[in-house]
Amino acid sequence: MVMEPPSLETQAPQGLSGISLLASCFVYLLLMLEGKQLILATKPFMKEDRFKSWYFTLSTLFILIALLIGTVYNYHWSLKLVCSVLAGFTIVRLFVIYHDHQHRSILTKSIPADILFTIFGFYVLAPAGIWSRSHDYHHKNNSKLFSASIGSYPIYSKLKYEKCSRSEKIHYLFIRHPLTITFGYFFAFMWGMCYKSIINRFSKHIDSLIALIVHYTYQVCVFYFLGWQTWVLLCAIPHLISGGMGAYLFYAQHNFPGTSFAGNEDWTYEGAAMESSSYMELTWPLRWATANIGYHHIHHVNARIPFYRLPEVYNAIPELQKCKKTSLKPKDIIACFKLKVWDNEKQQMVGV
Repeated sequence: MVMEPPSLETQAPQGLSGISLLASCFVYLLLMLEGKQLILATKPFMKEDRFKSWYFTLSTLFILIALLIGTVYNYHWSLKLVCSVLAGFTIVRLFVIYHDHQHRSILTKSIPADILFTIFGFYVLAPAGIWSRSHDYHHKNNSKLFSASIGSYPIYSKLKYEKCSRSEKIHYLFIRHPLTITFGYFFAFMWGMCYKSIINRFSKHIDSLIALIVHYTYQVCVFYFLGWQTWVLLCAIPHLISGGMGAYLFYAQHNFPGTSFAGNEDWTYEGAAMESSSYMELTWPLRWATANIGYHHIHHVNARIPFYRLPEVYNAIPELQKCKKTSLKPKDIIACFKLKVWDNEKQQMVGV
């Protein structure tokens, strides 16, 4: 991922002049600066349009509330089911907007926005405390082979995996199993975000306990007062869809054919963004539902760019169009799920 500078002792051809050596070093330095220049080129797009931020936030919230009401009051059960499914996708969109707020790319220093997104964080079992800590760590360490798997799916090298005990292998493969990711509502959010953070450090993650209490209380009330059928449509289906889709998006954006991983000494921020984060090609409805998070490589180049400006950045900077791609097509989903460990010799993700 990082080029090695020319060595004066071992890499210079016999008879190479001092001027040529200096030229080689100069070219190397220019290449090293390219990544930082790419980050600098994205800075003008960090400017937020406050009206747009509020418009997209409130319109998405309104649509979500309308769909959730539609799961309870509607002309036919089939329409209730449609509302339930669409509510799941709309939760994903609002989650990405919440995620942007946590990155301080939209609606900063706004008390109403802070209150709104704090409540939403409880609703989706991703309270601001654990989400911000784990996600910030992810951005600073994405694609490092030798770092804690905080805020991301663990990555073992093939050699490390082969040295693991049977139980360690089972645990590792369980975390990355398609069913575990499909039921991300339970494993990624309920367990990973809330229970695990409470167990590891309760004093810093009291909001995780609050999220669980709020989440269970509203679901019990729905079940008791409105019945199990309403609970399935109003609670179960939307959360299962949003949790599963959220977990898979996060997985596929860094675990796809062609992704790269590096040792800590070879790692660079811009390299991790362009070589280890995907551009997910999506249809317009899915781009809406995911609030442009498919431009994930750009998000990792500069996390302070508002979600609604990501397509603009992609079109404006040709270098960002030279990226690694995936999609939600069945063949690409299968290809992503087949990847398990990093093969140092082949320099690629492989199965086991």
